[in-house]
Amino acid sequence: MAKIDEKDHQILRELARDGRISNLDLAERVALSPSATLRRVQALEAAGVISGYRAVLDQSKLGIGFIAYITVGLGTHTKASQAAFEAAIARSDEVRECHNITGTVEYLLRVEVADLPTYKQFHTDVLGALPQVATITTFVVMGSPKDTRA
Repeated sequence: MAKIDEKDHQILRELARDGRISNLDLAERVALSPSATLRRVQALEAAGVISGYRAVLDQSKLGIGFIAYITVGLGTHTKASQAAFEAAIARSDEVRECHNITGTVEYLLRVEVADLPTYKQFHTDVLGALPQVATITTFVVMGSPKDTRA
């Protein structure tokens, strides 16, 4: 794909705000014709700049009342240890995000569960049971005044 210009950036901002916007409304917001807008969106999709569309869910209505970020330090720093940890985390529905990071620990997780007792069970029965895990530090989310992941 050619260089992304300001119109492409405008399109991407609008789609990030509302992935279900009609092409006609999108074209109006970015001041292009509908056909030019559609061509640009299709080119952004084909280039992989737009990798998908998704629904933003209200977690509280799904029974999620406890969100935490967790740092995890591994006891050994081998590829096998990392692979085993990542495989275990991939099987865990509670973990919504897993990032391999730099610093004093290896991973940052975002965990979403119903409540504190459910988190304690996850902490003990899942994370605490993994032989690769040496340290776990939990940061409980008390509020999210800005969250642009959606």
